[in-house]
Amino acid sequence: MKAPADSAVLPAHARLVARDDVWLEGNAVQQLARVAALPGCVRAVGMPDLHAGRGIPIGAAFAFADRVVPALIGGDAGCGVRLVATSIGRMAPDVLERRARQAMDDEPLAECDPRAVFERVWERGARGFAEVDGAPEALARLAAAEPEDGLRPSGDASPYRAGYEGALGSVGGGNHFLEVARVGALRDPAAAKALGLSAGELVVVAHSGSRGLGGALGQRWGGAVLEGDAAEPYLGELAGACRFARANRLLLAYRMLRALGASRASTITGGLDLTHNDVAREAVGGELAWVHRKGAAPARGSDFTVVLGSRGAPSWVMRSCDAEAGLRSVAHGAGRKMGRSEAREKIAARYRRRELARTELGGRVVCDDPALLLEEHPDAYKPIEPVIESLVEAGLATPVAPLVPVLTVKR
Repeated sequence: MKAPADSAVLPAHARLVARDDVWLEGNAVQQLARVAALPGCVRAVGMPDLHAGRGIPIGAAFAFADRVVPALIGGDAGCGVRLVATSIGRMAPDVLERRARQAMDDEPLAECDPRAVFERVWERGARGFAEVDGAPEALARLAAAEPEDGLRPSGDASPYRAGYEGALGSVGGGNHFLEVARVGALRDPAAAKALGLSAGELVVVAHSGSRGLGGALGQRWGGAVLEGDAAEPYLGELAGACRFARANRLLLAYRMLRALGASRASTITGGLDLTHNDVAREAVGGELAWVHRKGAAPARGSDFTVVLGSRGAPSWVMRSCDAEAGLRSVAHGAGRKMGRSEAREKIAARYRRRELARTELGGRVVCDDPALLLEEHPDAYKPIEPVIESLVEAGLATPVAPLVPVLTVKR
């Protein structure tokens, strides 16, 4: 059932960005309205991928004038996407799958001191790998080339020294994935060239977060409402979690670049890293506000952004329009149309097991978890095209190029 999207459902300072042909879950719209009605909320935007979470909708951005609400970020702090463009044009599917499985089984940090790894990535993010003894040379080179992340200094790490570095380079559950995709027909060739994208060539896409560390952060701060200086400790710890997540995505990308034989600087043509779950101080209505992104990709200035598809639908690179009306954000993906238990039941009845490892686009799926294969099937997600068109028509971003999945890893 599509939810009503008229102004009677939402307060005046909240809006939905979705065309009439985008399915929206009624409970998700109700959650958006409840959060928008919280004290201090001055703007709320539900994206076309809006879907219900645990009391907080996913696929939304909220601006609060004077407070930070950690529950709006939750336990997936720092979740985001890394895109690495390469000059590799092709690889035999069987070879790519075999090499991807091998790359996921290797331990790139086996020669590194775990405590040193944690300290470096907490403080420096992905750049920290360049400062860790024993890190593979190619990984250290990638890390050294990372731009500064622009985050505030990381806060106290002491609540989080519990072996979380062991999760670095892992995808995680839910809708997280590691993928090789092929750049499709360019919609904006000049913008694609600026990002290093060429039609027909392969890219690596890593969608993951801070893993168990983010969960610990969410448990530690989830019930708080923080004003003034009281927000500083949380914001510092959130910065550390976001840096950890960026490092995790770089390590994931490194694994797949190795599988492609593309970890050398000469084969990498561009890329970016975006965070979907964080808090930032930004201008809203002429005043500074705390913008909370909960499963929403930043779309500031004329920067590039990415809207993720499913393993059976392309992701889209887009160019931001710096639209304050959308809280300088876009959808971070297509959005679910089935819950996980519903997907397991319905999709198991539609497909044989061997069919789940292939997609209608000709892509392959590497996943050893039968339940996850069902839960993350393309049928469980909304079509990506109306989502992209909604963003374009709302003036939030313009399309640059589709990224068509070739091999998707969910482990």
